[in-house]
Amino acid sequence: WLTQKEQFNTAEEELKSNKRHNFLEKTLVGISSAIKEAIFSERYAGLSGFLQRIDARFKVVSFILLLLAASLAHNISVIVSIYCLTLVLAYFSRIPLGFFIGRVWLFIPLYTGIVVFPAIFSFITPGKPILALGSVAITEQGVTSAITLITRVGASVSIAVLLVLTTRWEKLMRALHVLYIPQTFILVLEMTYRYIFFFLKILSDMHLARKSRTIQTLSGSENRRWITSRMGVLFKKSQLFSEQVYLAMLSRGYTGDPKAVKPGRARHVDYAWLFASAGILALVILLNYRLG
Repeated sequence: WLTQKEQFNTAEEELKSNKRHNFLEKTLVGISSAIKEAIFSERYAGLSGFLQRIDARFKVVSFILLLLAASLAHNISVIVSIYCLTLVLAYFSRIPLGFFIGRVWLFIPLYTGIVVFPAIFSFITPGKPILALGSVAITEQGVTSAITLITRVGASVSIAVLLVLTTRWEKLMRALHVLYIPQTFILVLEMTYRYIFFFLKILSDMHLARKSRTIQTLSGSENRRWITSRMGVLFKKSQLFSEQVYLAMLSRGYTGDPKAVKPGRARHVDYAWLFASAGILALVILLNYRLG
């Protein structure tokens, strides 16, 4: 029976196979998907790819330079070149290109396209008409502006996603020291990320316990009443737990001044990558000047 695949169907697969399901199953699958997605992303950060070997401090600064390059670029071909660079970096960082492209273009740039869609018409962006639609026309300047914005957002989101996928969260937080971000703020971010999954586990246990005790389908009012009560319970638990964590920190010598782990020594490849990123930014500025 160990070799039978049907014995190992996940709850998410079983839910998808059923056309009708209640809010408890939806919530449980949503929680498990969120945790699985976080673990899946952390797995890429632990691979031995190109960007994974770069010191997180240099990586943060270099990616800020790349974001500036994408923001300052006015020519579509330059922006597309920056985006192609992210694909090359993702490939050498052992990130599947299909997963990377889908993660970038599935939501944010798509919404950007919806927002800038009216800009292609003449009543928003006057210019040379390329397609007449009665009293309104689609202009060349409007289409160019929309494509430029969409590609710029796509390139910028790709850079940010690449940074997150190739850097462990704790290293990314420690790397923020180079930007002179207050240590207390970084500590809050680290603890928030850590305890989000803790409370997701509590929420999952609540819904699983409710499902295991449910025999018949509940009405909508009963579901809403239970969800509201669980929200209050979770809020009380989070408040009590924050106080317990703080007392535990005080008992272990916390004085209000968080101590950071000393970063490792930088290598030649870190400096080379930083200089290359600065060179890309300088090249984009030069191309903007040359191409107007």
